[in-house]
Amino acid sequence: MAKLTKKQKKIKELLEGFAQPSSAVEAVKKLQEISKEVSKFNETVECHMRLGIDVRQADQQIRSTTVLPAGLGKDIRVCVIAKGAKVTEAKDAGADFYGEDDIIDKISGGWFEFDTLIATPDMMGALGKIGRVLGPKGLMPNPKTGTVTLDIKNAVKDAKAGKVEFRADKQGMIHCPIGKVQFKEADLLTNFATLADAILKAKPSAAKGTYVKSVYLATTMGPGIKLDNKNLAGEVKELIS
Repeated sequence: MAKLTKKQKKIKELLEGFAQPSSAVEAVKKLQEISKEVSKFNETVECHMRLGIDVRQADQQIRSTTVLPAGLGKDIRVCVIAKGAKVTEAKDAGADFYGEDDIIDKISGGWFEFDTLIATPDMMGALGKIGRVLGPKGLMPNPKTGTVTLDIKNAVKDAKAGKVEFRADKQGMIHCPIGKVQFKEADLLTNFATLADAILKAKPSAAKGTYVKSVYLATTMGPGIKLDNKNLAGEVKELIS
């Protein structure tokens, strides 16, 4: 058996006696305590949720977005591809990059200095030729996530405010950031509750049995703490109210 590192020993020590599954409130407190002791940077706090869905079925796939009230703790670089007046709208809304075919050519050449790509419907045909490079990076605009739209102003605003996409992978898992570990406890909890509420509301009508199989909160380099999935809906309702 491999020996534990000094950091792993400290984490194990800090988790000793900590009951799991726990509430989100207790999990956030513990993650912040551990990160303060063992990490030298402001880690991202992530939510990992396993759902009881069959992603092979078209009517059980989950892909949507929500805006986290406290944001993500970082500046989101937004790029908009549009024509004419919509380019001006993007500029006025605060987009970091905006343009038409010139932006497409830059991306085709390997430029990816942005976090979110938004496009108007009339540009999707031109974007198709670089879909093979945008898709694997999760950057291809999609109507389901609000990144293919004529409402450029609000799309840019939401992206800057902390809009996140959540999507079930082939194993029915959703992985999503909810902020930075140095956020105020209340802000992390509000972000978590907002995300969890959106996922709960996205339950496919065709899904059978237990919808939320497991929920964990974790930091970038820290441990995962299991939450009480049976009481998730009640705790989320309490946190949001």
